[in-house]
Amino acid sequence: MANAINWFEIPVNDMARAVTFYSTILDVELTADPATPGYSMAVLPNQGGVGGALLSGEGYTPSSQGVLVYLNGGDDLDAILTRVAAAGGQVLMPKTSIGENGFAAFFLDSEGNKLGLHSMG
Repeated sequence: MANAINWFEIPVNDMARAVTFYSTILDVELTADPATPGYSMAVLPNQGGVGGALLSGEGYTPSSQGVLVYLNGGDDLDAILTRVAAAGGQVLMPKTSIGENGFAAFFLDSEGNKLGLHSMG
């Protein structure tokens, strides 16, 4: 596994304000794009490596509790999911296709943190 983190999303209420803020502090030009009806996304620079985005829409509520981080699920995230409950966690969403972008799943860790997993297989 090359990276422990694979993808992350930062929830925002006001996409224009967030794009301005992150463009300013990162000194890059970000552009919001309505990824799916009712949602807007601005992808952060990643140079083909670990990536993330600003995201607004239903279910994306900014919180001081943290951002949603997707961990790298390796070749097939089912291997990790089979160990979640035994380790004291709970699978919230099983392996789910996200089309050409592979598969995703969500789980609660032993501390109650919501995290995501991503894999291509």
